[in-house]
Amino acid sequence: MTVYNSKYIYPFGGSAPKPTVDPSKQIVGGKGLGLQVMSKIGVDVPPGFTLTTPLCQVYAKENDLPAEVWKGVRENVRRIEIDMEKEFGSSENPLLFSCRSGAAMSMPGMMDTVLNIGLNDMTVEGLAKATGNERFAWDSYRRLLDMFGEVVLGIPHEDFEKRFDKVKEDANAKNDVDLGVDQLKKLCDEYKQVYVEQGKEFPMDPYEQLYACVKAVFGSWMTPRAVKYREINNIKNLIGTATNIQTMVFGNMGNDSGTGVAFSRNPSTGEKVMYGEYLINAQGEDVVAGIRTPQPISQMKEVLPEAYAKFLENVEKLEVYFKDMQDVEFTVEKGKLWMLQCRNGKRTGVAAIKIAIDLVNEGKCTKSEALLKVEPRHVEQLLHPAFSPEALKSDAYTKGVCAKGLPGSPGAAVGKLVFTPKQAEEEKAKGASVILVRETTSPEDVGGMWAAAGILTARGGMTSHAAVVARGWGKPCVCGCSDIVVR
Repeated sequence: MTVYNSKYIYPFGGSAPKPTVDPSKQIVGGKGLGLQVMSKIGVDVPPGFTLTTPLCQVYAKENDLPAEVWKGVRENVRRIEIDMEKEFGSSENPLLFSCRSGAAMSMPGMMDTVLNIGLNDMTVEGLAKATGNERFAWDSYRRLLDMFGEVVLGIPHEDFEKRFDKVKEDANAKNDVDLGVDQLKKLCDEYKQVYVEQGKEFPMDPYEQLYACVKAVFGSWMTPRAVKYREINNIKNLIGTATNIQTMVFGNMGNDSGTGVAFSRNPSTGEKVMYGEYLINAQGEDVVAGIRTPQPISQMKEVLPEAYAKFLENVEKLEVYFKDMQDVEFTVEKGKLWMLQCRNGKRTGVAAIKIAIDLVNEGKCTKSEALLKVEPRHVEQLLHPAFSPEALKSDAYTKGVCAKGLPGSPGAAVGKLVFTPKQAEEEKAKGASVILVRETTSPEDVGGMWAAAGILTARGGMTSHAAVVARGWGKPCVCGCSDIVVR
């Protein structure tokens, strides 16, 4: 078995050969296909490789991958080390990886991701020296300790969150960016104590970390939340998820770095305007997880003008190539733009019809191609309840508003307030209409989100998990409603 474009491993970016024919989405997954295409059309992506969906079935059966696959992983890591002039596990100039899922059909947040793989007590010092940014290095390490513990070892995220909140409280810090080097070092020690209390051990060997993360991502295909999501959305006949191992680029290196998520058109209305959000000095999970409420993508041109101009150029290239609205994730590291993924974006029924018509009028797709972009559920959504423009201006509406947030997903809903996904499902089973209220949603909440008539979150933006999932289902969602406090 060769490591290049075999049925098991597809490299991309850097010195990887550019594909002459696009691989099958069923084999490399939607994320893997996007990375192959971006590499081919000249969009900068951090180099990496995709472990294909058939390996998901192999892992499910054997609880491991064949020895030749692990050999191929090491060979691809070596290629990337040469491309990036860094070494995986180095205490001088370490190379780090992310490990992300990616099935043939988009399942936002339902499967697992781990960032900053390769950091340990030695490489974190090397990262600090190589970048001249000690705070960034320790911030990256605490993120790995958190993600690895939760995703790979099954430690409840709340255990880490409690320690995080306590360190912030002791430092009188409102947000994570307010913590200094000493506080972040303390936080890493606190996180290690969580491992001890749970009877778990964080591996210091970088390859042991990488192998464990690959297994966890393949294993996430059969987690209850992923199975539930496929049931709700009638997703069938997929082989499994692919796993994408990609060089880490960092949005948390200072005020000339950042990360964001955007749609090439408004996914709620279909309007041809860039719709998305970004955070300065942050990593990608911060945006979709709703850790901090982000800034509108349009403001990025004021603080990172060159990166923003390149971003618009890249998104237009992708929309032309795929003939559809694009949902993209990106990172800016020290002013340089990297595209991390692209896919056809989820949209409401109203948006689906407008986008299809506009793409035809712009000459980007044919009428036949446009018709296939409007699904039966999109037409059904047009019949869902919504406030009329007149009602929105009436005293009955304007005088009754008790809190305002961001428009995550359009529509109208009335129901009893519930505060846990379990409550939402139980009340729905009794025939009640409920509004699920959360600090922020996570993939584990998917059953309750489906049961609810509407969703309200105190944190997060218009590209957060709550907003993206609600929009795909045609459910109304208000997010980032800081006027409320959820306990």
